[in-house]
Amino acid sequence: MHFLTKDIKFPDVNEATRDGLLAIGGDLSVERLLYAYKQGIFPWFSEGEPILWWSPNPRFVLFPEKLKMSKSMKQLLRNNDFTVTVNQAFKEVMTACSKVKRNGQGDTWITKDMIEAYVKLHELGYATSVEVWKNNELVGGLYGVDLNNGVFCGESMFSKESNASKVAFITFIQSTNYKLIDCQVYTKHLESLGAEEIPRDLFLDFLNR
Repeated sequence: MHFLTKDIKFPDVNEATRDGLLAIGGDLSVERLLYAYKQGIFPWFSEGEPILWWSPNPRFVLFPEKLKMSKSMKQLLRNNDFTVTVNQAFKEVMTACSKVKRNGQGDTWITKDMIEAYVKLHELGYATSVEVWKNNELVGGLYGVDLNNGVFCGESMFSKESNASKVAFITFIQSTNYKLIDCQVYTKHLESLGAEEIPRDLFLDFLNR
């Protein structure tokens, strides 16, 4: 296992474990985070753990043209019950995501340090939030990293109202021109929306186009 130093560099992603774990340690500086994402690497760890860096193979992604919508979702979007905004409440969205209870997970991986780090990315234009509002209340949303290369690296989403996160996800994809949405690792929720697994090498090709 590779232990990172103060130098901002990572081992070759092909040295990751079968689960995708590549390296341990380092920091969450803007410079390291941007370098990592450009190499197809992301941090994922729990409170009290050292920083763990991952590059899974295969990679779970969504090609926007393959987005799937059920009839009920199309009807929900037509009803226009929600208001969707972008970059209006980044920290609030990320904080809400940190409070979601997820099956098979204990403590949240969206720690206080993670929130502070990604807020800095957001302030520099490298992280985006999508907010879903109902009666002026934030009821859903998502956030992720935008490397300005046509790939959006989705990080997390939340819903306080049924389907609010799907509304955020679908509306965002339909109103942008990304060539690829990185979903990182498999979830049944995103598979239902059209996400699929591709080889890591192919994902890295998209990052570098």
